[in-house]
Amino acid sequence: MSMFWVYSLPTWLFGVLTIGTFVFVGVGGMFLTRKWARGLHFEDHSHNDIVGFFLGAVTVFYGVTLGLMSVGAWTTHTDAEMKVAQEAASLAALYRDVSSYPVERRTELQEGLRHYTREVIDVAWPAQRRGTIPPGGIELLDAFQKKLVVFEPSSEGQKILHAEAYREYDRLVEFRRLRLQSVTGGLSAALWFMLLGGAFICIAITWFFYMRNQSMHFWMTVLLSALLGLLIFELATIDYPFRGDMSVGPDAFVTVYEQLMKPGG
Repeated sequence: MSMFWVYSLPTWLFGVLTIGTFVFVGVGGMFLTRKWARGLHFEDHSHNDIVGFFLGAVTVFYGVTLGLMSVGAWTTHTDAEMKVAQEAASLAALYRDVSSYPVERRTELQEGLRHYTREVIDVAWPAQRRGTIPPGGIELLDAFQKKLVVFEPSSEGQKILHAEAYREYDRLVEFRRLRLQSVTGGLSAALWFMLLGGAFICIAITWFFYMRNQSMHFWMTVLLSALLGLLIFELATIDYPFRGDMSVGPDAFVTVYEQLMKPGG
């Protein structure tokens, strides 16, 4: 069963569920294994020091691995933000280029770009947050291209402008494709299995401790489990750049539309 449904939850609820699950596993395992763990320790000699050294080594190794995964996910997230900004900038440049066309051609080209921008904001972005690649935008760009290629420049200035507009159109299509490639990007199922399995191993090692003060063991387990849950939650929120409340938004397109394209703006 896909776990992508968690991205439809509010961020705070996603965090509470993630951290709560880790704490539940940690505390539940502690109580279930406490009697068994007591039998592993001798009355006159405790193995807690060995368990502590082993836990320290495992958590350091796991922390380095989790850190590398987090850096990779954050890099992917920032790259997605850059792709969106580049696409919006290219769209704005193309709109300014066609604004210098003759009136009859300028109006229909500007209208085509307005429709595309609204399509991206109102249709494409909600679809991306569901992990779906929106198909509608390319149809609007194809229609815009057909209107662009039939224009016949009548002067050297118009030829230069037309060539620049077509070049910017190609850049827009390229940036759009790069954005769509990021919609389904994220850590593979195998990597997530490794990360979650590693977190479980770190928690399970705490079950080998035996302390006469059960409250101390309880809170140590809670804190470690909560920390691991928090780290996994933070990684999950940035893993898929266009999913969830922490995803990359259409703000760049909204700015272009409001400041440049909006009728009467």
